[in-house]
Amino acid sequence: MIEINIQKKLQTAHGAMNLNAAFELQEGKITTIYGSSGAGKTTILTILAGLLTPETGTIKVNNEIWLDTFNKKKLPIQKRSIGFVFQNYALFPNMTVIDNLRYALRKGEEDAFVRELITIMELEQLQNRKPETLSGGQKQRVALARALVRRPKLLLLDEPLSALDPQMRSKLQDLILEVHHSFQLTTVLVSHDLAEVFKMSNWVMELENGKITRQGKPETVFAEHEATDHVQLVGKLLSNARKGKNNHLEILIGKNVVKIVTSQQEHSLISAGDEVVVVFQALQPVVRKLVNLKERN
Repeated sequence: MIEINIQKKLQTAHGAMNLNAAFELQEGKITTIYGSSGAGKTTILTILAGLLTPETGTIKVNNEIWLDTFNKKKLPIQKRSIGFVFQNYALFPNMTVIDNLRYALRKGEEDAFVRELITIMELEQLQNRKPETLSGGQKQRVALARALVRRPKLLLLDEPLSALDPQMRSKLQDLILEVHHSFQLTTVLVSHDLAEVFKMSNWVMELENGKITRQGKPETVFAEHEATDHVQLVGKLLSNARKGKNNHLEILIGKNVVKIVTSQQEHSLISAGDEVVVVFQALQPVVRKLVNLKERN
């Protein structure tokens, strides 16, 4: 169990804001922090990593104290068992791929695990190249591999896939899920992408103006009405046309366009571009608009 209770004064584009977040991370799970820009998501990651210190707070990892401002205790960054993947990769430009990974090794440690990671991440053909010669997806695979070199207890992912095209994003999502389970990691992901949140997360925390407003399973947090024992799919509404008594909807789910005909009256409340959840209930599709943070802020 990882327990966090932190308070930090922040300056945002909208003025001063107090980050006040208390939560627990379940071991072996992927927890996503979701919220608008400036809500404090990245700040939480940097505090967990020890790169930033809050005014007050505590962080306890399996009874080990990483932070206790009341008793003036702070575990140094290098002693925290974390791996951090930044949005901008943060690779050393003057080093090759393999040297970027070796740099993360503990002093005197052999590089056998580095070579294992290179194989897992399919970096064999790239290991002697420098970051400037790599694509965005290749750089992100290197960054993820480097974050795993020390076998961290906690993997922190700060919107690592936001700059990638949909196909590469989906591929790396699968890779992250595979690595998360293979290495039995506890992972904290920051993401703006609802489809990514649904695909990746065991638990979601919605952050607004520095405070956690809701948390739970993705389908509970984002759907207006919780549904149980049903198949649910997340997609984007492309068109919504009323024909007689029925609504004819076209919804983009993954790479496929699904056409749905329903008589649901509430479809007048959704429009093209909305992200929706499709619930198949007793073979009858029900389409509900997802709660959208950008519309509420």
